[in-house]
Amino acid sequence: METRKRKVAFHTLGCKLNFAETSAISRLFPEDQYERVQANTRADIYIINTCSVTDSAERKCRQAVRKFVGMAPDAYIAVVGCYTQIRPQELSAIPGVDLVLGSNEKFSLTDYLSDTTGRFQTRVHSGELSDNDVFHPSFSIGDRTRSFLKVQDGCDFGCSYCTVPLARGRSRNPEIRSLVADARKIAASGVKEIVLTGVNTGDFGKSTGESFTSLLSELTATTGIERLRISSIEPNLLTDELIDLTAHNKKIMPHFHIPLQSGSDKILRLMGRRYVSGDFAGRVERIRKIIPFAGIGADVIVGFPGETAPDFEETYLFLRSLPLSYLHVFSFSARPGTRAEKLPGRVSDSEKTRRSRLLISLSKTKQLEFNRMNLGRTTEVLFEQVKSDGMISGFTPNYIRAWHPWKSALAGSVKQVRLKEITVTGKVIVEII
Repeated sequence: METRKRKVAFHTLGCKLNFAETSAISRLFPEDQYERVQANTRADIYIINTCSVTDSAERKCRQAVRKFVGMAPDAYIAVVGCYTQIRPQELSAIPGVDLVLGSNEKFSLTDYLSDTTGRFQTRVHSGELSDNDVFHPSFSIGDRTRSFLKVQDGCDFGCSYCTVPLARGRSRNPEIRSLVADARKIAASGVKEIVLTGVNTGDFGKSTGESFTSLLSELTATTGIERLRISSIEPNLLTDELIDLTAHNKKIMPHFHIPLQSGSDKILRLMGRRYVSGDFAGRVERIRKIIPFAGIGADVIVGFPGETAPDFEETYLFLRSLPLSYLHVFSFSARPGTRAEKLPGRVSDSEKTRRSRLLISLSKTKQLEFNRMNLGRTTEVLFEQVKSDGMISGFTPNYIRAWHPWKSALAGSVKQVRLKEITVTGKVIVEII
């Protein structure tokens, strides 16, 4: 008699790296034993991959766990990832959770699911991280138009506000040749764009004596790979060589997401960042000089302990002066176990909200200015698979979301377009050439 396959569903929170790892973990489940289903349907097993970067991220993780427990009280609930590595007890205490696995243990998930019958108490396996932690290869495939390829993990920078070293350990990476092999598999599946992701992507090479620029050079020389995009890179690791390579190689998308965090050198020192605001400005100016239409985004944290009104104004004016395309704005939240947790000069929640709104408004202005600068240009768009309000959308190489009236034949394809107009709601409309 044929045994019924168990239905398993995955739900991912957090960064692109988490999505790459969830996809890799899902491929460990033997197809003759498991059937993968959508997370919004009934399943026998739910896997929730968590994030712990902010208080808000952790709250969303707890809400997601409770949602799946309530939706399917008889299902087996396994929670994995960064949050479970740092504070496994907070998740194991939620009624209905059966299994909690840390950052390393999650890659052996199927071993822990061999027997899901004895559900009398939550099993927790979240070991200490060490300098000898291995790199677990991961890439997403089959889930989206683009694929996320994990090229690096962990971080040695030790910023005062960040829990990543606690959740993921030291910086490490595989050899270039293994990533080229993974990229070939991705390209063979029909994926047009590979996004290189990691905790500190530009730190690639620390484990192997190689460099991030060498990795990009090797990948662009690999047959079948059409587009490469860098998820983010620290300003002190964004070299002239890397900018020049991007300028002269059409396979590398002219898009740089560069974490700034503050425009005040005083706050950057308190954060433990490895550069000053002038260094960041220099990187942006060089990109604009070499690649005039490049997309350039930045992360900014508001309300860091000790950030006074003049400090914030310095950040605001600094950002306003730069030719950026957009901002990602975060309100500071003290993370247990970090140095910033004990710093004086806390900023009130209401003031953090006010500062955040000002920067979000500035970001919208920057995005609109950048979009207008690109009107009339001929470029390419990789269209996604989703239909929204009768439209299909995708990203240009320089990371403008472009829209076109829905045509199913466009889904998953790269088309040459002209940026035609911007609607009253801010959508950039393109025409196919």
